[in-house]
Amino acid sequence: MSLKAFHIAFITVSTLLMFGMGVYAFLEVDGAMRYVWTLAALLAGIFLIVYGIRFLKKMKNLGAT
Repeated sequence: MSLKAFHIAFITVSTLLMFGMGVYAFLEVDGAMRYVWTLAALLAGIFLIVYGIRFLKKMKNLGAT
């Protein structure tokens, strides 16, 4: 497995874990912290998606395979 493929796989797994954490926080955490943890996890998931897209574009522009 190339470093690029590992990086893409790691970003994908991290994104899924962040969205899973957001759902878990919303369902299991009590009080106001429920919304803080849910929002933090969802924002991190969105950031990882944006990061993954930018990484793929950068690799395409560099001509890396």
